[in-house]
Amino acid sequence: MKHLILASKSPRRKELLTQLGVAYQAVPAEGEERIAPDMTPEEAVRSLARQKAEEVAARFPHSLVLGADTVVAAAGRILGKPQNRQEAVSMLRTLSGSTHKVYTGVALAENGETDVFVSKAAVTFYQLDDDEISWYTATGEPDDKAGAYGIQGLGAVLVERVEGDYSAVVGLPAAKVFRALKKRGYV
Repeated sequence: MKHLILASKSPRRKELLTQLGVAYQAVPAEGEERIAPDMTPEEAVRSLARQKAEEVAARFPHSLVLGADTVVAAAGRILGKPQNRQEAVSMLRTLSGSTHKVYTGVALAENGETDVFVSKAAVTFYQLDDDEISWYTATGEPDDKAGAYGIQGLGAVLVERVEGDYSAVVGLPAAKVFRALKKRGYV
């Protein structure tokens, strides 16, 4: 059996990979993630996923390493993880009543080569009032989520519809990852 490493500490990515029935070891990347300020959201997730996969692959040269990153893009900017509750409130106000894009980049590093692909979805939020935003931010769920929400948790009540790959919004495009792993003999 070939050895797969998930370069992530994300519980959501671990859960999605486990659901695929794939044996893996989680070894989070430790380096500082860097993107250029002029990158598009798609370029950013490609770069971040590649950075994670290649950093961990340098430590495990005989394994396939899967790195992933997700960003939310709205109002012409990338919304990362909020630094505090105030920023989470601001992000949720930006997303309220509108459609935004979610991009998840996946990098597979093996034998000195890295393949990268991106999956995206359009997510439409209901119009949120201040009470809903206050309630949701008080749960703490937005604290470590790109765009200040987790669609797989309580954040589901904010979402009117998703067009595209739901699992990419969660953090790992399951069907595309499965096919990429199958092609390489890992499933």
